[in-house]
Amino acid sequence: MSLKLYLLRHGETIYSKTGGYCGELDPELTPEGCVMAKEFADAYRSLPWTAIYASPMKRTIATARPLCNAIGMEMQLRDGLKEIRYGKWEGQTVEYVKQHYSDDYIHWLTEPAWNPPTGGETAVQIANRACAVISEIQAKYSTGNVLVVSHKATIRIILCSLLGIDLGRYRDRINALAGSISIVKFDVYGPLLEVLGDRSYMNEQLRSIAGT
Repeated sequence: MSLKLYLLRHGETIYSKTGGYCGELDPELTPEGCVMAKEFADAYRSLPWTAIYASPMKRTIATARPLCNAIGMEMQLRDGLKEIRYGKWEGQTVEYVKQHYSDDYIHWLTEPAWNPPTGGETAVQIANRACAVISEIQAKYSTGNVLVVSHKATIRIILCSLLGIDLGRYRDRINALAGSISIVKFDVYGPLLEVLGDRSYMNEQLRSIAGT
């Protein structure tokens, strides 16, 4: 048996619904986001879980909690799994950022690996802290199923790091919609992507209305 990493993006928040920048901001899940978390727990509770890790934000904790409650397992919180820090862009719309931070915005779009949002984090910085958590998991668990509940940019950057994709292209190559699950198996040849961005566990209405 191999180690399998289940990377779950948190359920819907008002920012994932509207598209505003939300990294260090700490919103609750929307009612739809809470249903996502419950439906995930219902769909995956029968899987033999080895451990559950989560970013210490309200939206990730609330997403992990229904499964933790269902199987009686404590979540392990790690700061390394937090979302990108957007700095001065936090809470702003894309239109506002384009108008007020146009140069930084263009640089970030062009090469986010090394160019941060104004006062925020680069993809390289995120990869360093997030992948330290993945390395911890690999060191502790050689087999089993481990759930990691994190955020849109962080999950995409983790996947790029594991799969050898240029970090500067994380926004162009991989998507992670609200509530989506991606699965990576660590086998003899290294990380193997088995599932990307799956939301089939959700009811059809949720899949149709849930935002980015």
